[in-house]
Amino acid sequence: MPASTIRRNPPSATAGAAVSAANEIDPDAAEAAGPEEKPRSGIQSIEVGFRLLEVLTQERRAMMLRDLALAAGMSPAKAHRYLVSFLRLGVVAQDPVSGRYELGGFALQMGLARLARVDGVNLARIALTLLRDQIDQTVGIAVWGNQGPTIVHWMESSHPAKAALKLGDVMPLTGSATGLLFSAYLPRSKTQAMLNLALSDARRQRQAGVPQTAAELELLLDEVRQHQAARVTGMLLPSIHAFAMPVFDANGDLALGIIALGQEGLFEIDWGGAIDLALRACAGRLSYELGYLSEAQ
Repeated sequence: MPASTIRRNPPSATAGAAVSAANEIDPDAAEAAGPEEKPRSGIQSIEVGFRLLEVLTQERRAMMLRDLALAAGMSPAKAHRYLVSFLRLGVVAQDPVSGRYELGGFALQMGLARLARVDGVNLARIALTLLRDQIDQTVGIAVWGNQGPTIVHWMESSHPAKAALKLGDVMPLTGSATGLLFSAYLPRSKTQAMLNLALSDARRQRQAGVPQTAAELELLLDEVRQHQAARVTGMLLPSIHAFAMPVFDANGDLALGIIALGQEGLFEIDWGGAIDLALRACAGRLSYELGYLSEAQ
C-alpha cells in the first residue's frame, strides 16, 4: 500500500463513542444567557486564596511562606490566613520541620477525580469548534488506533479544503503531518514495524517529499520535536498545507493530535503565524485540562 495512502477503517463501537459524545447544557448558563448577559458575582476571597494553590501547582518543590506569598502577589500575613484554612481542609500540607508548604492529600484526590472523569476527545471537540471559527480553517482530531493515527473528528471551514478525508481514516505515518506527529512522540515499540513498512513503500514508489530512509525520517522527527508540532506542505495532498499539534496527558504521553489544514494561498503555514499560534494555544489548554504540566510551567 502506498506510504501516502489514507486507509478507511470500518466503524467500531469505540470510534463511534469517541466521535458522537453528547453535548451537555448547563441549565444555569442557559437561564443567564441573553444579549445583555452580565458576569456572575462570586466570592472574591476564594478567588484570591486560590492564587496560592495555583502557585503550589506550578512549583515542583515545597515553598517557604515568604516565597509563596510573593509569587501569589500578597503579603505573608495575608497568605498565612488562607493557608491555615487550606491546611484544615487538607488542600495544603506543611512540613513540620522546615515549615514549607505544598499541596495536600485532598488536592491529590481532587486531581485524581478530575482525571478519572475527563474525556480528552470530547474536550477537544468543544475546543475545536471555537478554534475553527477563530482561524476559519478545516480542523480535526486524531488518536492512535490499532492501524495507526486515526481521524475521529472533522470540522470544515467556510472554504473547505479539497481533502477527501473522512472519519475513521488512518493517516500515513511518514507522509502526513498527523503521522509525523505520532511517529515523533509515540514509543518506537508501537510504531517501528509500521515505520519500516512505510519507508519500504516510499522507496519502492519513489514518492517526492516523503522520507525514504531511516536517516531522512529521523531528521523530520527531530524537527517535529524541536517545534513541538508537525508541518507539511503538499506532502499528502497537492496544494494542501497542514499543521498537527500534540496534546499530552498527565503522564506526559501523547493523548491525541489536533490538526488544521487548508488550501495553498489560504493557509498560513509559517511557524509563529496566526494558525500555528492559535493551534498551539489550543493544544496547550487541552494538555492542561488533561493534567499535563510542562517543564516550562
